[in-house]
Amino acid sequence: MLKYCAYESLIQCTGKEENEAPVKAKRTKPDAGEEEEVVYHPVKLSRNDLYRPPTAEELNQLKEAESLFHCSLLKMQMGELLKEVALSERRKQQIDSFIQTVTKLLQTVPDSPEVEVSDLSWLSGTVKVPFLLLPKITKGKFHMAPPASIDLIGSYPLGTCTKPHVMVDLAVTIPADVLHPKDVVNQRYPRKRALYLAGLAQYLTSSSDIGTMRYSCLHGNRLRPVLLLTPPDKNSSSFTVRVHACPPPGFFKPSRFHPQRNNIRTEWYTGLQTSYSGKISSEPPTPHYNSSVLGDLLPRTHLQFLSAISSQCSAFADGVALLKVWLRQRELNQGTGCFNGFLASMLMAYLLTTHRISNTMTAYQLLRNSLNFLASTDLTVNGISLARDADSTPTLAEFHSAFQVVFVDPSGHLNMCADMTACTYMQLQHEASVSMQFWDNPTVDGFHSLLMTPKPMIRTSDHVFQLCELVKLQSSCKKLNLLSELMDHSGNYVHTALPFILSLLQRGLDQRIQLLTHSLSPDPEWSVESEAPKYKAQPPLSFGLLFRPELAASVLERGPPADSPKAAEFRQLWGLRSELRRFQDGAITEAVLWDGESMCQKRLVPKQIITHLLQLHADIPESCVRYVGAMVDDVIKSGSEVPSTGEEKSLAVVQSYDDLSRKLWRLEGLPLSITAVQGAHPALRYTQVFPPKPLKMDYSFFDKEKTCRSLVPKEGKPCPAYITPITVICHMEGSGKWPHDRLAIRHIRAAFHIQLGELLRKHHKYTCRPCPTHLDVWKDGLAFRIQVAYHREPQVLRESVNPEGLLVVRDNEEAQALEMATIHKPLLTSTLHGLQQQHPCFGAVCRLAKRWLGAQLFSDDITEDSADLLVASLFLQPAPFTPPGSPQVGFLRFLHLLSSFDWKNNPLVVNLNNQLTAADYTEIKNGFMASRESLPVMFIATPKDKKLSMWTRRAPNVQMLQRVMMVAAESLKVLEQQLMDGNQIQDVKVVMRPPLEVYDAVIHLNPKQVPLLSQAVDPPSVTFSRGVMTGSAAQSGGSLPVIDYNPVSLYLAELREAFGDLALFFCDPYGGTVIAVLWKPKAFSPVPFKVSARSVKVTGDEANTVPNVEAILEDFQIMGKGLVKSVEARTEKWSF
Repeated sequence: MLKYCAYESLIQCTGKEENEAPVKAKRTKPDAGEEEEVVYHPVKLSRNDLYRPPTAEELNQLKEAESLFHCSLLKMQMGELLKEVALSERRKQQIDSFIQTVTKLLQTVPDSPEVEVSDLSWLSGTVKVPFLLLPKITKGKFHMAPPASIDLIGSYPLGTCTKPHVMVDLAVTIPADVLHPKDVVNQRYPRKRALYLAGLAQYLTSSSDIGTMRYSCLHGNRLRPVLLLTPPDKNSSSFTVRVHACPPPGFFKPSRFHPQRNNIRTEWYTGLQTSYSGKISSEPPTPHYNSSVLGDLLPRTHLQFLSAISSQCSAFADGVALLKVWLRQRELNQGTGCFNGFLASMLMAYLLTTHRISNTMTAYQLLRNSLNFLASTDLTVNGISLARDADSTPTLAEFHSAFQVVFVDPSGHLNMCADMTACTYMQLQHEASVSMQFWDNPTVDGFHSLLMTPKPMIRTSDHVFQLCELVKLQSSCKKLNLLSELMDHSGNYVHTALPFILSLLQRGLDQRIQLLTHSLSPDPEWSVESEAPKYKAQPPLSFGLLFRPELAASVLERGPPADSPKAAEFRQLWGLRSELRRFQDGAITEAVLWDGESMCQKRLVPKQIITHLLQLHADIPESCVRYVGAMVDDVIKSGSEVPSTGEEKSLAVVQSYDDLSRKLWRLEGLPLSITAVQGAHPALRYTQVFPPKPLKMDYSFFDKEKTCRSLVPKEGKPCPAYITPITVICHMEGSGKWPHDRLAIRHIRAAFHIQLGELLRKHHKYTCRPCPTHLDVWKDGLAFRIQVAYHREPQVLRESVNPEGLLVVRDNEEAQALEMATIHKPLLTSTLHGLQQQHPCFGAVCRLAKRWLGAQLFSDDITEDSADLLVASLFLQPAPFTPPGSPQVGFLRFLHLLSSFDWKNNPLVVNLNNQLTAADYTEIKNGFMASRESLPVMFIATPKDKKLSMWTRRAPNVQMLQRVMMVAAESLKVLEQQLMDGNQIQDVKVVMRPPLEVYDAVIHLNPKQVPLLSQAVDPPSVTFSRGVMTGSAAQSGGSLPVIDYNPVSLYLAELREAFGDLALFFCDPYGGTVIAVLWKPKAFSPVPFKVSARSVKVTGDEANTVPNVEAILEDFQIMGKGLVKSVEARTEKWSF
């Protein structure tokens, strides 16, 4: 069969069958049993056929594509996805063949003598029982016997089984004479079930028709172990058969499993006489235990019910398949208390039986309506039931009293969501709600956001923390007095304590969070020859927090008034941290004050709350809580006394700029008035990696140049601190007095710089230094670089007179650069400043992203402005996520965007100020496709730049973009592993350390002459005096230091000018002490003779030259005398 691979990314995500080679079209007749090969030929149609009116079915399809889908592409994408997740005929044949083999083997299981349940002597020493036998002894007899029946159950016979994890369920009925009607009490049935599985495993170990055999648990429920079988051949990884041991249908009375009934006796479980002894009516109910046993009675009836429903709705299987893909991408489909494929099928069946969806709907409509129902229905409050006859079954209220989430099966006795926590359902509801919000948005790629983008917790939640030593939850159960619940969960202290811990955290975090989520404990798997793993053996429990940004970082928890009845409840929750406080409005209330001065400390207030509550109420020490909410932030932290990630410094810069702006507006005595003052520097939009900090200069470190009151660095001293010039554009009004000559305009601008400097010095005592291109102003220990702009100057630069005397207007680099500096950059700065006001962590995400780009030596390829726009897109179009609420999660999404976006076929549209309409998006996309070859490889469109992508016009090129994508993908993978795995040896800074092995030469710099050394990822322990004193800077006056002096960037510019045709040069602008050199591939091709640093090769009459690498490396050293410590040649490419 011909296979079309138009959706490669789609195949990668949904898991192409590993052992399935592409089938080629054959001309020969296929053998019987093989898939028929098809060879397609053009179809010849008559004129009547060509112009025949569309049929009713075709009209329906056209109408559906028009009304239901943004475009027919979405319909095609979903159709292609369904083909990819469906099982092939070849796979089904393999499964059927293996099921037959297993069935025949199981039918020949030998009998064994009857023994006590606790007597395991009949089992061989190798095979173990898949059950934690606690307490060890229980009553009852057991013997092995062949199964009464063997049936396929679950998704495979229903037709809803999907790739990539193909699981086929096989129900093996335990013979009635092995069980006793009273086996529901005290774990007798679950133990006999586990013994029966062990007996089957022991018998199957001798068969060569079975590959690997392992034990697992159904959705993490230790009372329901299963046996996993795989075929012995090369298909062993393509599917797994899951063997369930079940009682005969109707063997136990359903009424025994009422959620208010008790089936675990306290005296048996504890081994102690209690007040309940002999009084069954006073025993605590065991609803979770009851639902575990009852679940084994009903799989066949559930299959019959679902089969009847699916036969009425042709798109049922496809709808369930799409919902399962949606759940899988959100990590909600596996583990304890998950919303698995069975629940997905039952939900769709409920919507069909209650006529919320019709049998004629398409898979697309079924998915949409299912998500809409989940988003709008709270099953934690209003449960739903598939039961028709509710007279003899428990009421929904009784189910709600025993379980957090209620969805009752068709029998009316089983709550199918018994193990699900309220937080998991709230997560499901939140995800459905988010999906519905962007579903109809024509500006969002709905298909990829809905079904193709994975949402791991670390990339979805703003902060994540883990409980590492799960054994501590035993003491939590004791502290919270959860003996009855522990009995109900058969000793599983992790799942017993979890709902109470979640409720505690929900109360404590309250308004700070939108959502609290937790990881679903994965189904344990272990060898049939190993003992069942202990409860503490599972991975750490992870919890995710989704913040309300405006409240999450508040250091004050204000409680009720002191005389309020709720005050005692508040004090009980917070313990000794609660104290009475008087507020400015005169109120005296209970309050809790958390530690935090800087913004980065305030972001960790939730950590303080969590560790305090867990210690106080659950006996979980702080050492067991691993908080990974802000680990990455360290790379942009500065300040020793009060660590800061830059928010406070950025605010100080903006406030100083605002003050300067007001003073410029008020200046009098200028020949033309000022029409606008605009910031054009990343520090003024909160995105400078290390914002400029006010400096108090140490005059003894410098020589003083008397004529212009400047500080000049002394010989032999370390390079002085780098002083960033903060660019400010000052627009002057238009007037007929402005000349129309480019040179005259420059002279006028220089005159304005001089006069502005004189006025600022006269009125405000600022130290100023005018230059032809700008005016430097020293204010508050910061350097502001004011550039006067005239709005017609770019137009004048484009005009020229040709030899015939005609005026010619032609665009050029100089005009574009001036427009960029005076128009586009100020506009971008003000727009992104507004975005920072809406999203407080926007600036910190930009700083992290640019720190990574700098550390990986990509700063020259992804410029500051481009990086800021990339990060802005994460906040403006976050689908399928919500806007980032912490720097770390924003940085992870930035790496994901860089590495996974299809730059070749799509423009990245950044809808600043929400100015673009759906029509604009279409226009941008069409223009992009039409001119793709001539456009930049990374195309970023904004409302003011729909066609050219001015921010990425010069860089990156194709090769560098591929390199950036590759490194971003690897960094994301490593970083997420570092954050989620507490056993990692390396720190998270590993993603900030570039691999230097790929470069041909490395220039090592003298740290003494690197002014930004303290900003390095791994700053050296030795520090140098840079001519700066501690203390606050003077507001005005003082000598002017050297501004914008960075020997490293000046040296780098000289290297590129001299050797740019031979090599590429890379450097970390934030304290990097190495410059990496990469020879250009064509640099070593012989070229005609010219005088340069080249070796001459004479062949006959021709004299060609090739680069003299030794001389070039020596030139690197000579050019950087005093700055360069050594030059290291790493490869010898030139010798070939």
